[in-house]
Amino acid sequence: MGWLKGILGGVIGAQAFALVKDYFDKHGGIDGVVAELEKTGYGQQVKSWVGTGANLPISAEDIKQALGSEKLKSLAESTGIPLDKAAEYLAQHLPTAIDKATPDGHLPKA
Repeated sequence: MGWLKGILGGVIGAQAFALVKDYFDKHGGIDGVVAELEKTGYGQQVKSWVGTGANLPISAEDIKQALGSEKLKSLAESTGIPLDKAAEYLAQHLPTAIDKATPDGHLPKA
């Protein structure tokens, strides 16, 4: 997942990067993460991140709702980040990661 390091590496802290990378790795890359967030009711936000316009925000509470407590807990534990901090990191950095990975306004071809 070298593309992610190119997008976020050096811009965010090591813990936040490890968390975002772990989420992508364990949930099917960009396609899987986008599908999961759309399926859980956050399609409008995700479409804005993939599209070429402004990114709509997502809150830490939205992340908790979208991922569910078990999935978020697993990600937090695997990266050594407190649960609330993990939700904050994902809310802060997922929009940028997905936006930068889709500069043409669509998901990369598999």
